Amino acid sequence: MHATKHRCSWCLKTPLYIEYHDKEWGVPNHDDQKHFEFLVLESAQAGLSWLTVLNKRENYRKAFANFVPEIVAKFTTQDIETLLQNPGIIRNRQKIIAAINNAQRFLTIQREFGTFDTYIWSFVRNEPIVRSPKVLDEIPATTSESNELSKDLKKRGFKFLGSTVMYAHLQAMGLVNDHVTSCFRYRDLA
Repeated sequence: MHATKHRCSWCLKTPLYIEYHDKEWGVPNHDDQKHFEFLVLESAQAGLSWLTVLNKRENYRKAFANFVPEIVAKFTTQDIETLLQNPGIIRNRQKIIAAINNAQRFLTIQREFGTFDTYIWSFVRNEPIVRSPKVLDEIPATTSESNELSKDLKKRGFKFLGSTVMYAHLQAMGLVNDHVTSCFRYRDLA
């Protein structure tokens, strides 16, 4: 008989959530394309559940050129109209326009810093922040790092990336380890 793995309770609703939690969430990531993917998905999530977005992730990959920022940055008014007809994504004009705008800003950051990864990891001094929450209630919605990051992105012209969204990004991309201490992934990533 094998022991059951203890996980963060937020992920237990569906197998898709469990797989995301076990394989992606909180794993330090240095891939610019993956950063861009999550920025698009997280900005689309605003006001909705992450599970809603995860369920549409494959559709987003197809609709947003596999999250290649150089392609998304060149989307036209016609592309926007096509996306608004796509039932596989969240059909919100402002969020779609924001994704295109953010692709353009993302490329500007890459030119300035070499990679988006270099830019974003500087907000945590290039080292994952290991928090040790015992329960979900101990995990904040925002931190000074997410406030600073969001403020800087806004100054650079990004849209739909407030502090709460950016804290979710820091968690998802492994810049912060917010797995609860009883979760098997907390120990794996600490």
